[in-house]
Amino acid sequence: MHPQLAEDLAQLPDLLEDTRRRAVAFLDGLGERPVVPVPWEPEVEPLPGRGVGLRAALEEFAVRWEPNLSASAGPRYLGFVTGGATPAALAGDWLTAAADQNSNSSLDPAGQRIERETVGWLRELFGLSDAHSGTFVSGATMSNTVGLAIAREWLGERRGVSPAEDGLAALGPVRVLSGSAHSSVAKGLSVLGLGRRALVGVETLAGREAVDPVALERALRETDGPCVVVANAGTVNTVDFDDLHAIAALRERHDFWLHVDAAFGAFAALSPDHAHLVEALDLADSVCVDLHKWLNVPYDSAVQFTRRPDLQARVFQNSAAYLGSVGDHPDLVHLTPENSHRLRALAAWFTLRAYGRDGYREIVERDVSCARAMGEAVAAVPGLRLLAPVRLNVVCFTLAEEPTAERLAALAAELNEEVFLTPTRYAGVPALRAAFSNWRTTDADVRRAADALARAVRKLL
Repeated sequence: MHPQLAEDLAQLPDLLEDTRRRAVAFLDGLGERPVVPVPWEPEVEPLPGRGVGLRAALEEFAVRWEPNLSASAGPRYLGFVTGGATPAALAGDWLTAAADQNSNSSLDPAGQRIERETVGWLRELFGLSDAHSGTFVSGATMSNTVGLAIAREWLGERRGVSPAEDGLAALGPVRVLSGSAHSSVAKGLSVLGLGRRALVGVETLAGREAVDPVALERALRETDGPCVVVANAGTVNTVDFDDLHAIAALRERHDFWLHVDAAFGAFAALSPDHAHLVEALDLADSVCVDLHKWLNVPYDSAVQFTRRPDLQARVFQNSAAYLGSVGDHPDLVHLTPENSHRLRALAAWFTLRAYGRDGYREIVERDVSCARAMGEAVAAVPGLRLLAPVRLNVVCFTLAEEPTAERLAALAAELNEEVFLTPTRYAGVPALRAAFSNWRTTDADVRRAADALARAVRKLL
């Protein structure tokens, strides 16, 4: 063994304790460190020929990199609809790295058994029936892409071909209809060879991001043959929800695969005041839910659900003797693009076991309350205006006068010490978006963020 490896192995308990202390110090300082530090670009160091060992590497990291990390795990990082990591999720993630399991194969089954139990818990959490099977993937983009890949194979089934076997040329043109599709849907269509132009925008309801069911039916009548409909259960700008009952009912007259992007909106199921928005989620053919958002597990983690795991396996099966057969209950290696599949489920298992439905209901309802308070604070600041009602956990707003992208970027940059917001565009207007999904966020954080916003607006004006 290399002498430096041997030394680190011999000192591993002490080195891991040092790492623990550094991690605790970082988390303890989240409340006071800049939410997003001033942009900084270090000099690039050459690859070391001779390593320095873990202890020295930890010390260099603490000096060179750690001070410039954002407080993205903290309560005022309100960009990207990003959660943090609950204590239990953090413990689960540490153990995931320590155990370093291959969770893909029944030849070494513990990992995928943990994943299947966890998927069952998530299915119940979101009100899905056992007609849906699920697998973990890296994020909402991959979850949407997997769902669309299954939809592509379903289209082939309807047309008597298999795109997975025969290629896209056998499938012919495809239409994907949606009112306010997330950008990851177009990216997934590009990856799958269907093309971004396959995505056809459908008219939304007046002043809303939700699709107009009448316009959707009109688009379905104008579509030649089976197609795909992508519905939204929580848009990123205003958390608007398509009428899933009305959309699903259109299948009585039209032939389409229904994919629902519920990246964070699925968590509305935990709030009695909002559960009606996703009560028809089970009617979907495939569903996307992002877990490193409101489940508050570490990056990167999401789950995808589908009613057609047979088609899923047809797309993603991996023919190699050492990976096992597909069979009636395919190993996870046959269900996603990844042959290498980290045991992401363990962090989710830990946090669900630790806090249960009640714990997550409290997180969701507190974040929703914080978003409403932030919306009220924005409405009270002279020089700002809300662009949409606060429907769940996102506040979308802009400058009352001259809302240019440049002025909003300047406003956001002024805020970065105290609160991180992301730019967006809603109804053609440049805007900022505050998304509440972190388990740490409280009313005190809202007051602090609102005060910083008021100061920044006064300075800008």
